[in-house]
Amino acid sequence: MIQKIIKTDTEYETALERLEEIFDAKPNTSEGDELELLVLIVKEYEDRVYPILPPNPIEALKLTMAEKGLKSKDLVPLIGSKSYVSQILNQKKPLTADIMRTLHKVLGIPSDILLAS
Repeated sequence: MIQKIIKTDTEYETALERLEEIFDAKPNTSEGDELELLVLIVKEYEDRVYPILPPNPIEALKLTMAEKGLKSKDLVPLIGSKSYVSQILNQKKPLTADIMRTLHKVLGIPSDILLAS
């Protein structure tokens, strides 16, 4: 049973192997408790060693547009002129606070992603 913070890749691999072995453990059993602990320490190690950086706000905007079937012309009523939209999408102009607020409210892009610029 692993009961300490993971400090090396070898310890991480060992923890993952053990996690796989007891993955179907029943809650409120010794293996279930071990599973809960392993999940926490594996996550802590991954967050520390393999951090996931927030996406680029413009890439998030482009992805959202693709998901919603939007074209750049569809952003004109939200952002401004076609030229201004193009400059934003090509990262020639920064997102303003008002534009971020609008993109968050209308398109549902998380504000923490928009603020990562």
